[in-house]
Amino acid sequence: MKPFSRKDWVAGLSVAGLMLPEAVAYAGIAGLAPQRALLAAFAGCLAYAVFGRSRFAIVSPTSSSAVILAATLASLPDGDAQRAWAATVVVLLVGVAFAAAGALKLGALASFISRPVLRGFAFGLAVTIILGQAPALAGVTVASRELGPLVLGLAASLPHWNPWSLGLGLASLLAILLLRRFPALPAPLVVLAAGMALSRALDLPAHGVAMVGAIRLEPSWPSFPALSSGDYSRLVQFTPPLVLILLAESWGTIRALALRRGDVVEANQEMRALGAANLASGLVQGMPVGAGFSAGAASEAAGAVSRAAGVVAALGLAALVLTAGPLAADLPRPVLASVVIAALTHALDPSPLARLWKLERDQYVALGATVGVLVLGVLNGMLAAVVLSLVALLRRLATPTVAQLGQLAGGHDYVALARHPDARGPPGVAIWRPAAPLFFANAERVFVLIADQVRGQGFKAVVVSLEESHDLDSTALDALIEFDAEMRKDGVQLRLARAHDQVRDLLDASGARDLAARCDYSVDDAVRAALASAPTAQGSAQGPEGSR
Repeated sequence: MKPFSRKDWVAGLSVAGLMLPEAVAYAGIAGLAPQRALLAAFAGCLAYAVFGRSRFAIVSPTSSSAVILAATLASLPDGDAQRAWAATVVVLLVGVAFAAAGALKLGALASFISRPVLRGFAFGLAVTIILGQAPALAGVTVASRELGPLVLGLAASLPHWNPWSLGLGLASLLAILLLRRFPALPAPLVVLAAGMALSRALDLPAHGVAMVGAIRLEPSWPSFPALSSGDYSRLVQFTPPLVLILLAESWGTIRALALRRGDVVEANQEMRALGAANLASGLVQGMPVGAGFSAGAASEAAGAVSRAAGVVAALGLAALVLTAGPLAADLPRPVLASVVIAALTHALDPSPLARLWKLERDQYVALGATVGVLVLGVLNGMLAAVVLSLVALLRRLATPTVAQLGQLAGGHDYVALARHPDARGPPGVAIWRPAAPLFFANAERVFVLIADQVRGQGFKAVVVSLEESHDLDSTALDALIEFDAEMRKDGVQLRLARAHDQVRDLLDASGARDLAARCDYSVDDAVRAALASAPTAQGSAQGPEGSR
């Protein structure tokens, strides 16, 4: 890590002003004491500075992990001691999972959740969290955290909404959004300070405005309440989704900021760093931590030049809590709710989702992720979105486009006849190209489609380009051999173009040496060989166009 620079001091102190209100708010989302989030941010930043590589990443509690942690704790028996110990166990399990994944070099898991899923999940999560802050904004209490009962409870409590709370919360939200025009100012911290001043000047508690209460850093030895084996099993079950969302959120932030600045980061190293950060957070009885985008973007905007900015942010956060923590007794809850809502406004931008509809790609996956979070809850919604993403992938692979190819005049390039009317197929030879790797779910369908298009068209040879299939499973291999036998019965010779060495070796090992001998490295070579073996072929020069 580079020595501390003036820019790192400025960036770190600016980020500390953002971390304090966000940490307190995220602890409230999880239903935990504020000091747990503050200790987690302190430990996470210091641990990441030692093991991480991003100069902009600020590892602290995040909104998404706080919501999943809340869902986890809600599944356990009531009791502060049980919830506190369960939260510590979850954080330690997350740390162990990250460390193990990094050691096993499972960095590819960072791509396990697709971007449409993340976008839909983030949109649904933002709506869920913002609505969850509405009772604090309105100055009422709603027992349920589930979206439907929450909305109904808010509507039922409308006559009891506190105008002082609502006015203060909305004014605070507007102030934060306006102050964003001045990046040098820590808008959330400024609004919190103004809220505390107004609380004393106007005696807001006397008007029914709820207060946060004093914040103190008081680390203590963890207690070990009696949790059943079923409770521990439930905590283990909730850990993978928490790891996945933290990984996706953190790696997306780290990689995006690194690409923007030309920095080099490596997924396995970052997973080990996140493991160390969560283990450190667990040891101080903190919350799950990850590299949130808002803090990382703030660090970048403030000009951080090294990971020292994260260390300064941790130290600045500790100094703020020690000096201003007791003053939080005068911090109105509606102001804190406005900080959370303001931090999530960027996630309500519909343009990334609208772009998917414009592209007509993965829009239903993103929509499913959003609806899943809103209807099924955060945890089940995320799992449903991941399943939906995998189903969409399997559907795309199982029903690939199969294009018939022709040659552009005066060249060696073979292109889809359906897209290039000026291309022509060689006489008596049909050339087909599956647009996806052949495997057990699509191989038979592809070869049946090609056979149907070839049969009765007068072709003497068929060339199948396997450029997308680097290898074949046993089902795809059998389907290929059966297709060859079927074509021979019809008097049509099969040749394989762009066949990879693994496919040739597999054909040899299966005894299909004759077919292996009919493999070529290019479409042009395969066509020449087919024409040479059937010089009198008189088929359609073009044949049917590509289809699905």
